[in-house]
Amino acid sequence: MALTAGIVGLPNVGKSTLFNAITKAGALAANYPFATIEPNVGMVEVPDDRLWVLSDMYKPKKTIPAVCEFTDIAGLVKGASKGEGLGNQFLGNIRNCDAILEVVRCFEDSNVTHVEGKVDPVRDAEIINLELILADLEQVTNRAQKLQKKAQSKMDDAPFEYALLLKLQKQLEAEKPIRALDFSKEELQYIKNYGFLTSKPFMIVANVKEDFIADQSEDPNYQALLKYAKENNAKCIAISAEIEAEISELDDESKKEFLADYGVTEPGLNKLVKETYDLLGLATYFTVGPDECRAWTFKKGMLAPECAGIIHTDFQRGFIRAETTAYDDLIKCGSALKAREAGLVRQEGKDYVVQDGDILLFKFNV
Repeated sequence: MALTAGIVGLPNVGKSTLFNAITKAGALAANYPFATIEPNVGMVEVPDDRLWVLSDMYKPKKTIPAVCEFTDIAGLVKGASKGEGLGNQFLGNIRNCDAILEVVRCFEDSNVTHVEGKVDPVRDAEIINLELILADLEQVTNRAQKLQKKAQSKMDDAPFEYALLLKLQKQLEAEKPIRALDFSKEELQYIKNYGFLTSKPFMIVANVKEDFIADQSEDPNYQALLKYAKENNAKCIAISAEIEAEISELDDESKKEFLADYGVTEPGLNKLVKETYDLLGLATYFTVGPDECRAWTFKKGMLAPECAGIIHTDFQRGFIRAETTAYDDLIKCGSALKAREAGLVRQEGKDYVVQDGDILLFKFNV
């Protein structure tokens, strides 16, 4: 599934440092605006203990995790919607992403400049969100103006689309994102085709000081940002990009010791990747056997033939059925044979909606 999450934010908030930690791709991280101009793209494994449990059970030759794609996008500044900084390029790169991770600086550091002069996470989040809203508003206004005469003449579906655009315009003029509105299935199809920035799934990533990675309750900057996120119905998670960058360079044993020193049990990146995977509307099914245990990424709501097509188009074209075992049922029984004897191996057809954690064997004929 080629879906990507775009890492966005003001300059010098830790976007590239976070991207480097996630992907170990070595993207340039520097203490000046626009160190990132062309977007960096990297793939990262999705942490999933279930895959390794299955691997221990089947002892395959290969074990292949699911992956998630991240894009590090140039820093945005106030006025980006009007072309300030790298505005047009920045907004175009976001348009190509399927979800937005908005990195907001919560740490104080006199050695790292702030484009707005001082650290204020709520103000920074508002700047970014307003620029995205203004970019969408310009797109809506331009389209509505072009469509107005057709709508008045009741040509084709112009009246419907024009009414939708007016609905969007009212929302955006109130400085609220499109994702906060409710839409019919028909309206959603139009929304999807436009690729509006504020209609994309969205999450705030607070880049906190290392002192607060184990407990953010005493961090006033994070608490203010968390309140803002809740008021705007957005998810907000805390991470220290600098610490995560250090952790990403350590071996497993050193990593455990490092985390213990900070009072945490797993890297913050694990949570970030899992939350991003969920934000993109993705889930995982597994294929198992002596040659390979593999986690496959699919979009929630996909039917069995569509999931089969992720492996190979022939699987979808000639789909007959999917032999299906729920992960929890397999683990409870201890083996595939015992799960079959317990009647927990199901034969699912073309209308089956695949569930996260399903272990699938596709039957097909072409």
